Amino acid sequence: MNDERHRPNPDALLLQSLQAHRGKLKIYFGACAGVGKTWAMLQEARRLREQGLDVLVGVVETHGRVETAQLLEGLTLLPRRQYGPSRYDAFDLDAALARHPAVILIDELAHSNAVGARHPKRWQDIEELLEAGIDVMTTVNVQHLESLNDVVSGITGIRVRETVPDPFFDSADEVVLVDLPPDDLRQRLKEGKVYVGDRAERAIENFFRKSNLFALRELALRRTADRVDDQIRAWRDRQGQERVWHTRDAILLCIGDGSGSEKLVRTAARLAARFGSRWHAVYVETPRLYKLPERRRRAILRTLQLAQTLGAETATLSDPDEARAVLRYAREHNLGKVVIGRRPPKWWRRDSFAHRLGEWGPDIDLVVVAVDSPATLTESAALSESRQQSDKWRTTLRGSLVAGALCLAVTLSGQFLLTGVDAANLVMLYLLGVVVVALRYGRWPSVFATVINIIAFDLFFVAPTGTMAVSDAQYLVTFGVMLAVGIITGNLTAGVRYQARVARHREQRAHTLYEMAKSLSSALTADDITATSTRVVSATLQARSVLLLPDEQGELQFSQVQALHSPPDHAIAKWSFSRGQPAGAGTDTLPAVPYQILPVRRGEQTLGLLVIEPENLRQLMIPEQQRLLETFTVLLASALERITLAQNAAAAKLAAEREQLRNTLLSALSHDLRTPLTVLFGQAEMLMMELAEEGSAHAEQAGQIREQTLSTVRLVSNMLDMARIESGGLNVRDEWVPLEEVIGSALQAIAPLRKHHEIALDLPDQMLLIRGDSTLLERVVTNILENSLKYAGDNAQRGIRASGDGSEVTIDIWDSGPGIEHDDLSRIFEKFTRVDKESAIPGVGLGLAICKTLVEMHRGTLTAHHRPQGGALFRIRLPQASLPDLPQTES
Repeated sequence: MNDERHRPNPDALLLQSLQAHRGKLKIYFGACAGVGKTWAMLQEARRLREQGLDVLVGVVETHGRVETAQLLEGLTLLPRRQYGPSRYDAFDLDAALARHPAVILIDELAHSNAVGARHPKRWQDIEELLEAGIDVMTTVNVQHLESLNDVVSGITGIRVRETVPDPFFDSADEVVLVDLPPDDLRQRLKEGKVYVGDRAERAIENFFRKSNLFALRELALRRTADRVDDQIRAWRDRQGQERVWHTRDAILLCIGDGSGSEKLVRTAARLAARFGSRWHAVYVETPRLYKLPERRRRAILRTLQLAQTLGAETATLSDPDEARAVLRYAREHNLGKVVIGRRPPKWWRRDSFAHRLGEWGPDIDLVVVAVDSPATLTESAALSESRQQSDKWRTTLRGSLVAGALCLAVTLSGQFLLTGVDAANLVMLYLLGVVVVALRYGRWPSVFATVINIIAFDLFFVAPTGTMAVSDAQYLVTFGVMLAVGIITGNLTAGVRYQARVARHREQRAHTLYEMAKSLSSALTADDITATSTRVVSATLQARSVLLLPDEQGELQFSQVQALHSPPDHAIAKWSFSRGQPAGAGTDTLPAVPYQILPVRRGEQTLGLLVIEPENLRQLMIPEQQRLLETFTVLLASALERITLAQNAAAAKLAAEREQLRNTLLSALSHDLRTPLTVLFGQAEMLMMELAEEGSAHAEQAGQIREQTLSTVRLVSNMLDMARIESGGLNVRDEWVPLEEVIGSALQAIAPLRKHHEIALDLPDQMLLIRGDSTLLERVVTNILENSLKYAGDNAQRGIRASGDGSEVTIDIWDSGPGIEHDDLSRIFEKFTRVDKESAIPGVGLGLAICKTLVEMHRGTLTAHHRPQGGALFRIRLPQASLPDLPQTES
């Protein structure tokens, strides 16, 4: 039976058997680019290959680094596969699964896959490889972790779009931290070992500032340390390790029934801040402390709340022995330092609380703090405590009377009804009365019952009767046994009563959570969730409650607050909703109001407010009740989010069906309109030329017909192209394209529209080459220029400026017109979006949407900006291709 806790868990064995066929994930983790993650991964790959393992390089990005490229020599490279209309070279998941190496290297864990790949994210590819039993080595930077994304954004001012879920990172079998001091990293940048060309200079001035590197390095080190700490705790749980390991200076504060507890809390908080460690604060509620006066219990709860405010993780433990409960909690949470107040030993025991902790926990450091002397009670507090003491003595007196009645009943029964019963059996009847009194009234009435039972037994059933004298000395042993058994039975029964009461409360909380989760899982509307929360909170806390939810505009609805006796102030509720912080009783914000407001949050979003108005405010201060309320809010948030996601899914499905219908209609209309428009354009052009040769006065009108027909042809072409893009039927050719030809062809295409408008050109002398489809790139420039001619005005200046830095080509198309509103800078790239819907200028809002899609198909970006001189600027960034090597000719 002693080895029962060392038996393996069947669920754990099943999990291990399932994981035995899963590959192992090894992540090389760093603070930022350039610290050497890929280099370290390749070094490990070469070592494994020398050991005879089948190592395959799936994806490794060298970024032009010579040292990294040299490590690839001798390793097997997986050929890449082209995806999407742009024919982008990317990782071939199917080929890797078919090859099934022992180990595969996949760089840049947070990378987003190309359009057309099986999974949108690279970490999902790795998940499939692991499920196939292939070991994977990969790399990732700290800014790509989802939980730290906003933190890094606040530090660097740059929002990282490609992230990895933390659960996937935590599931790695091994995480290797690759670290480099900031000065060494910046030196590598200056030497061109991280980025080449002007990118290194820009990186040093922006992302790779020394302050940023220090902060990112600290985040990476802390994240790795947290993972190691979790691994230690998991190993201790599996091994049943009971001794505390002093790997971190974690602190446990013991809050007791006495003055000076607030000083203890502040001392523990200062120690934790000095050590930079986490700390816990616990209060052990023994059967004796459970009967404390209300004033002293409130003081303990306030102290626990102070500790929680100062950053502690608080808990209330239920155990008859305070020292053993503290030691068990410290070992379960690996807390090496226990902070206690100096307490004198109780009069009935020689050893103090500190002595017991030191004797039973030799592996734990004790910090004993001097506490303040007891404070004088106020008149009201003294009156309250006196009243509670009076109630306590009233209960004790009632129990004593019952004990006397039971003793009298047993004595009379022995004298008149059970005359033939042996004395030993009468002793059992007396002890039964002691147990009954202990179960109902506690310890001291049971002790009184023991004493009077011994006296009654001696007077009426031990010779000589009627006196306290004893003729047979053996009865002294009987009296001693009766006294000992009575006292022990009373103490044990009182402890059982206390433990049963605690177990009943815990069972009620578990049942409440189960019923609430069950009801919320079947809720279909927000009204169902509101009704469930009101019913459960009212039944659990004997409190009135309402759930305030926002409307479609995000404004809180206060229609249900009339159910409360003291409706919450609208300003307080709006403050709590906007800040996502609790307010009211039991909090640091307006604690004097008779209600508490808890935000129902999911991540960073506040979904609603739970307002609770208890009959007794003490219910809101008990830590267990606070945790129960926090659990309620989590369940409510999950239910509200589930309904929101269901509504969003239905709306997305409807939008997708509507979009598909619209694309089908556009495709059909475009095909049907294109042929007659082409004929009409040709006829209009012939008519214009003939009238111009004849010198007719109607030649200008014919020219306007031709221009409007051409504009309509472009509009229909845009609709057809968008339909082809949405259906995936637009293919992008991959060829060498000189930028000058693209711009020249675009200017030629819009020549009829720019009759009296000059477009300034600022192009470099050297040839800029792009890999892509010249026709589609010409369409991009044409659409942007056409928009400028339409909306910038007749007096506006226009121009095109291009430049290249060896890795990227930048094309700026600008004008000096009225510009674009700030809120519309990103919205203008949405389909069927026009800034001025009532404008008389023809168009349906597809041109810029098509431009953005075509640029992204060329692995580039298209953005809109305000010009400092006034007007709008559209910036196109495309990867720059180097000049192809020409074959040498013999002279």
